[in-house]
Amino acid sequence: MTRPVGRLDPARCSVQALARGDSMVATASLAQRWVLIEQPGPWGRDALAQSRLDAEVAPLLARRSRAENVRLLLIRRPDDRLTDSGRRWAYVDSRPGREGLWWSVRADDADLLEVPWDGSVGEPATGPVYLVCTHGAHDACCALRGRPLARTLPAPGPADVWECSHLGGDRFAANVVVLPHGYYYGQVPGDGAELVEAHTHGRVALPWLRGRAGLAPPAQAAQQLLRPELGLLGVDDLRTVALRQLHEPGTEPERWEVTLAAPDRELTVTVEGRPSDVAAHLTCRARHPAHMRIWSLESRA
Repeated sequence: MTRPVGRLDPARCSVQALARGDSMVATASLAQRWVLIEQPGPWGRDALAQSRLDAEVAPLLARRSRAENVRLLLIRRPDDRLTDSGRRWAYVDSRPGREGLWWSVRADDADLLEVPWDGSVGEPATGPVYLVCTHGAHDACCALRGRPLARTLPAPGPADVWECSHLGGDRFAANVVVLPHGYYYGQVPGDGAELVEAHTHGRVALPWLRGRAGLAPPAQAAQQLLRPELGLLGVDDLRTVALRQLHEPGTEPERWEVTLAAPDRELTVTVEGRPSDVAAHLTCRARHPAHMRIWSLESRA
């Protein structure tokens, strides 16, 4: 099902992205709600279908997740630790003001087809949960960079760090999402201690931030580009109030007016997104080069 992922040689997408200095601004997923399913063992490229999950249940779970607009991720303990049951699962809500993560244990995979995905069951997590993408069958860089990080990330407890299936942005490996708020990070260095330290105290780790999941890219960009200017690092310090498109659909560059609520005032900013000048292969498997979107802060009031 899976093959050796090879070496982190100069041709790998994450090595190339670091060399180019690719911008990570506004590259987080659009997911707002999640279901995490503990599934030890190997995952194929299509993790849900190519794993030890019940083969009859997997396509039904995929159908339900699409219908309810919920992102499914497989998770496992680093090095398959704490796999006493392999039956944990969690519902996560990352929507601003509704953040929460609730752990449960399923008796059977089919239970996930009927149980409510709304936070009404399970035990709430008491702190941040860190998911590190190690999905090597999807992109080798995720395994080569993600697995060492998952093994060493110094989270407070053994149930706070998990390997996970594909998060997106393979070239930014090692990729981490911190739940329940849904903050995405890329190119996390070393053992990730500074990232854990920041979130333990309710702050974002700005040097590796990719954005907040569930927000439109211009809103992600506005938040991320304003944080260093204003010194606002708290996970809830900037909330999107309004988003208005200023360009004609389909034209470049994109221009958006974003209104944000800071702890002491509202701010309105204009952000611009344009394609990169140079196209590049954005994953190790990419057959054709593509342009990246580069975001900048144009003005604020």
